[in-house]
Amino acid sequence: MEKDLRIKSQVFDDPKRAPNRAMLRAVGLTDESFKKPMIGVASTWSEVTPCNIHLHGLAERAKEGVRHAGGTPLIFNTITVSDGISMGTEGMRYSLPSRDVIADSIETVVGAESLDGFVAIGGCDKNIPGCMIAIGRAEVPAVFVYGGTIAPGYRNGEKLDIVSVFEGVGKHNNGDITDEELHGIECAACPGAGSCGGMYTANTMASAVEALGMSLPGSSSNPAESKDKYLDVEEAGKAVYHLLEKEIFPKDIMTKQAFENAITVVMALGGSTNAVLHLLAMAHAVDVDLSIADFDRLQKTVPHLADLKPSGKYVMEDLYKVGGVQAVMKLLHENGYLYGDCLTVTGKTVAENLALAPSLTEGQTIIRPFSSPYRATGPLVILRGNLAPSGAVAKVSGVKVKRHVGPARVFENEHDATEAVLNNQINEGDVLVIRGVGPKGGPGMPEMLSISAILVGKGLGEKVALLTDGRFSGGTHGLVVGHIAPEAQSAGPIAILQEGDQVTIDSERQEISMEVTEAEIQARFTAWQAPALYLKGVLGKYAHNVSCSSIGAVTDHFKS
Repeated sequence: MEKDLRIKSQVFDDPKRAPNRAMLRAVGLTDESFKKPMIGVASTWSEVTPCNIHLHGLAERAKEGVRHAGGTPLIFNTITVSDGISMGTEGMRYSLPSRDVIADSIETVVGAESLDGFVAIGGCDKNIPGCMIAIGRAEVPAVFVYGGTIAPGYRNGEKLDIVSVFEGVGKHNNGDITDEELHGIECAACPGAGSCGGMYTANTMASAVEALGMSLPGSSSNPAESKDKYLDVEEAGKAVYHLLEKEIFPKDIMTKQAFENAITVVMALGGSTNAVLHLLAMAHAVDVDLSIADFDRLQKTVPHLADLKPSGKYVMEDLYKVGGVQAVMKLLHENGYLYGDCLTVTGKTVAENLALAPSLTEGQTIIRPFSSPYRATGPLVILRGNLAPSGAVAKVSGVKVKRHVGPARVFENEHDATEAVLNNQINEGDVLVIRGVGPKGGPGMPEMLSISAILVGKGLGEKVALLTDGRFSGGTHGLVVGHIAPEAQSAGPIAILQEGDQVTIDSERQEISMEVTEAEIQARFTAWQAPALYLKGVLGKYAHNVSCSSIGAVTDHFKS
């Protein structure tokens, strides 16, 4: 074994480790294998979602890259769940907890098997932060590879994706399209492998990880079913070995400035509100002091440049064709918005990588110039007030309404709220509130894409405000505010909001408040009692360990 490398698997050199080596010989390792660093390939391959259906082939290519560089590769798997499939069902409660199951399982294998480094390959929304949290905790050289975006579907010349189907349900309920038209949209929206095509959570987080420096240049933009994706993942296998040679570890890359680069790219692209939750959790994993105040600060200085779905017209594949995220980063860096001296998994700095990156294709219309942005400031706005003392997150891209004041229509679950919308019991001007669905109360902080898309489909996307202590999908757009903290379960003021209370949402003043006096709030709390926490299985463990959404909904926020 090459003794000049800092490798954990040298433990197997000891004669006393013959039994350990015997086990590894049974999976195909030889004397020659034991002389090389053991590098894992953590795959989230699964047949339960198109986001991950192709990842086993990518894992095999990563394995070849490791072998070619001089390492001993070992593939292992972890779970995935599909937000799009669980959306609007009780299954959505498992989505955010799956992030931590993924992180815990990868960390466990890397630690238990004494792996010297690893490639992590993820597709669906929670795969990416789950892999990145594991990378932060494992403290061995690692590279993340994104499985890539799905191609758009087409029907009658219209470009479709999964959000088209959710919004189609609202249009169908409103009588605007027929059964046959809805079925046609359903059948055409998802044509193959890859993650949801707009600047939704998967593409948002992949872009953030590339900006963070933890994936190779181009990884976030290369489509799932492209030659570039196969080259990307093979090069990642080689890159991990080179990081090991250079003794570059995740904490060397995942610095405070690197996280600010990630936030900047998310703001410029008009990314998902989930980026706030996940970047906070990833920063926690490497002991970087990141808070929602950092998002608030950068939101005020970074313009929204991208015309990408859900509020815009284009999808990730379109951005790939005009230069991808690297070209956007190059534009941002040239205009002073990125820290160029941050280290990346190439072993080079951001600036050195971008010097080799393409510029945006001349004449493209996806990314606007700084002289005429879609919005002068970022679209992810932190709101505060007596309804959310610890903060809430609104995505205001494409939303013309800056201020909404209306009566609260309060529901304890998404199902009842959805029924009220479908039965035309929610009116223009209302503030639809779904509470008790935060990290602890859900449990699991489910997303509300289904109901938000139905509102848009019914023409109420900017006429009814939708508030929750749960989350929204990256595919959500309209007048929505999520991550209200503290959550109802933890005695947040949203817990005592009553039907008919006047609620104000003001994105310019960054306010979310209820017209209830402090004395009345205290009086209501004297008669309030928190519901019992869920007690069974993974959701029970999650409910009892998860932190507030304002600090990333992490499950290892322990006080010393």
